[in-house]
Amino acid sequence: MPERPSIYEAEHEDFRATARAFLEKEVVPFHDQWEKDGQVDRAVWDKAGGAGLLCFDVAEEYGGPGIEDFRFNAVLAEEIIRVGASGLGFTLHNDIVVPYISHLGTEEQKRRWLPGLVTGELVSAIAMTEPGAGSDLQGVRTTAVDKGDHYVLNGSKTFITNGILSDLVVVVCKTNPEAGAHGVSLLVVERGMEGFSRGRNLDKMGMKAQDTAELFFDNVAVPKENLLGEENGGFIHLMTELPRERVSVATLAVAAVEHVLDLCLAYAKEREAFGRPIGRFQHNRFLLAEMATEAHIARLFVNDCILRLDRGEVDTSLASMAKWWTTELQKKVVDQGVQLHGGYGYMNEYPIAKAYVDSRIQTIYGGTTEIQKEIIGRSLGV
Repeated sequence: MPERPSIYEAEHEDFRATARAFLEKEVVPFHDQWEKDGQVDRAVWDKAGGAGLLCFDVAEEYGGPGIEDFRFNAVLAEEIIRVGASGLGFTLHNDIVVPYISHLGTEEQKRRWLPGLVTGELVSAIAMTEPGAGSDLQGVRTTAVDKGDHYVLNGSKTFITNGILSDLVVVVCKTNPEAGAHGVSLLVVERGMEGFSRGRNLDKMGMKAQDTAELFFDNVAVPKENLLGEENGGFIHLMTELPRERVSVATLAVAAVEHVLDLCLAYAKEREAFGRPIGRFQHNRFLLAEMATEAHIARLFVNDCILRLDRGEVDTSLASMAKWWTTELQKKVVDQGVQLHGGYGYMNEYPIAKAYVDSRIQTIYGGTTEIQKEIIGRSLGV
């Protein structure tokens, strides 16, 4: 098989060794239990912060390493996928939530929150989805009423990753319900605020160790100091940051495709049927050839997106292309992988089975495939 295309330099591979050692020691031995518990041990966040696995792009003055290079984020994502550690919410924290605070926060907000986010003392989440509003952010019904020095926040959110463990939640809400997309704001709700409560840790098909919760806001008094960005400018802020989120999801997807390919190649060489390895049968050989080709194409595409992201050249359309295409490929390849494994593919003790159930959400969260295609289509003028 041709060598996988790489955009990494020595410093990234050194970081990979650090990440791999951390995961093997602090995550792999415990992840099965975390799956049963429905969430990871909170202490793993503090350990990850101590190992330098959180918030690479946070400036040194706020406690971070100040490295604005998404390749480090990608390396961590690849290593998490490799060991099947789907319970860790690190990629959401690093790639999606913390950049909102870094890019939109006031000096006071950055000094108040970023150091704890870097060390793992603070876990972050972003609350967009509601029971009646998913990909359609304009349909958000959670409201924040201006009361002078604070807002009164009311509403509910669901499917919130890191929902149980989070200490800071960036909440998408309406500060001007009559203005549609132009009335959306971002408020940071902190653990312990009166009226802020969490519902159940949701029982999902896959990603069992990832805490995913319902959140409720009942007359929560949120100080004006917790407004992130401009009042009523939230929709524009979201559109600015979402391309990074979608490249992050695509990075996970291509890593998963490569992981599934590796699992299938190993199985095809060792599993025998009718006196020979199953990889020797033409159908399976052709299937593996297709997988390898598609994995190569996906890797080239995502590598290009990562480099463009670092240069500030990823627009909404390109990010949507990467997100829908790689996640649909992941869904297809992992399904083929289960079929190749036969009955063993249906057994939870085999990594391919876990990869199958963990992958299904990829085409849904971060904006569904259908929404991504709608965004791309509009950019084409149709």
